[in-house]
Amino acid sequence: MDVWRHYGLGLLCFFMTVAFYYFSKYCYQRKPILLFMPLMLAPLLLILLVIGLKIPYQTYMSDSHWLLWMLGPATVAFAIPVYDNRQLIARHWLSMSIGVCVSVVAAVGSTVLLAQFFHLSELLQRSLAMRSITTPFAIEATKSVGGQADLTALFVVITGVIGMAVGESILALLAIRSHLGKGASLGASSHGAGTAKAYQIGSSEGVVASMVMMIAGVVTVLIAPWVGPIFW
Repeated sequence: MDVWRHYGLGLLCFFMTVAFYYFSKYCYQRKPILLFMPLMLAPLLLILLVIGLKIPYQTYMSDSHWLLWMLGPATVAFAIPVYDNRQLIARHWLSMSIGVCVSVVAAVGSTVLLAQFFHLSELLQRSLAMRSITTPFAIEATKSVGGQADLTALFVVITGVIGMAVGESILALLAIRSHLGKGASLGASSHGAGTAKAYQIGSSEGVVASMVMMIAGVVTVLIAPWVGPIFW
């Protein structure tokens, strides 16, 4: 009986996750406010569901882990528009490469230093360090620094939501008008969510954001083994 209950709850969580996403997407299309963003409303509804029904995390992930697995192919799919606009990338490869390296160092360094300043636990520091890259890369990189993958995934989502919500306003405040600058900033700071926002702004911004997001992820994974000895 317990096995069937576990299986039934897991299947329910899977369908409710998909349903909440499309519901929040519908709400956001009707009224584009922060609360209705799919990355904001869907997780809130899921939290209420899981807490209300007292569903253990392992039960929730028993079927919903396929959605997490799909992040990998979804991230790779960003390479299609990048390939279609490869001439744009070829013209700006040097500035993009330098910008990505600077953004990775700034993101990881500032995150860890702020976490240490506020005396957060070492586990939180290690889990926060990789929050600025997209989830598939972040989960892999956090293993190298001794962080907890579930926490890192949560921090990645929070970072993406914040970047998607206020990124364009900050760019306007800083008077950044360059298509390259806008796309690179959103892709480097708020990964997949920022890239989606960049595509809403324009095609060039989205292409640059896609490329920067992927390069930043690869660079972060490569340097992750050296982050631990530097900060801890």
